[in-house]
Amino acid sequence: MNQVRMRLHAGEHAIDAHVARTRAQRARGLMHCTELGPNEGMLFICDDCAVQSFWMKDTPLPLSIAFLEEDGTIVHIGDMEPHSLDSHACPQPVRHILEMRRGWFAERGIGPGNRIEGPAFVANYLSAE
Repeated sequence: MNQVRMRLHAGEHAIDAHVARTRAQRARGLMHCTELGPNEGMLFICDDCAVQSFWMKDTPLPLSIAFLEEDGTIVHIGDMEPHSLDSHACPQPVRHILEMRRGWFAERGIGPGNRIEGPAFVANYLSAE
């Protein structure tokens, strides 16, 4: 996968995130990816804050998906099955979504209300102060 990467943090836990910023990158996501490192994932940055919906077509890895507010606060986390066409969405509009190996968030006690920190959220965090 040849994409820009971004270092994120969930508390003391470092995340090495591939960044899906363009429409084509977001559409491809982690399709056909057969392995992720223990702290590797993908951060989707959507053009608009909206109700976002994701599926696992052509994605062989089981993943957990976190929907994030503008400041990186986790709103909702769901688990997704490989190759499933089931849609996973957050009922509230968001612009950032983070996919990690399934169970990554739960194994670290990270859930809704916790915050993901990193460059994608800095401008939004500073403007909120």
